[in-house]
Amino acid sequence: MKTIKVWIALAVISLLATAGCRSHVIKISVTNISNQSISNIIFDYPGATFGISSLAPGKTFPYAIKPYEAGMIKIQFTNTAGAIHTYTGTRVSKGDEGSIDVQLTQETTIVHPTLPRH
Repeated sequence: MKTIKVWIALAVISLLATAGCRSHVIKISVTNISNQSISNIIFDYPGATFGISSLAPGKTFPYAIKPYEAGMIKIQFTNTAGAIHTYTGTRVSKGDEGSIDVQLTQETTIVHPTLPRH
C-alpha cells in the first residue's frame, strides 16, 4: 500500500511539473500565389534553416519554427525563369510565438507576421 502511495505522489508531482511547460513556436505558412511553380525555397531563421524543393501554384507549405536567438528571417527562392529572389526582414527572437504568413510570387516575397511581443 505504501508503494502505491509513493507512485501516486510521483505521478502527481510529474503532472504538476509539466503542466506549465509548453513550447513556444512560430507557425510558418509559405504559399505560392503565382501561376507557375517556385523552387529551391530556403527559409533561414536564427538557429536553423528549412527548405522546400518546389511549391506548385496555389499550394501552401506549413512548418513550425523555434528561434534559438534573435535575428532576421531570410527567404530565398528561384522562379520559373531561373532568377533568384531574396527577402530579409521580420525580426524574430527566442521565445516568440505566433505566425508568419509568407506569400511568394514569381518576383517578390510578401510577409505578414503576427508575433505578439511578450
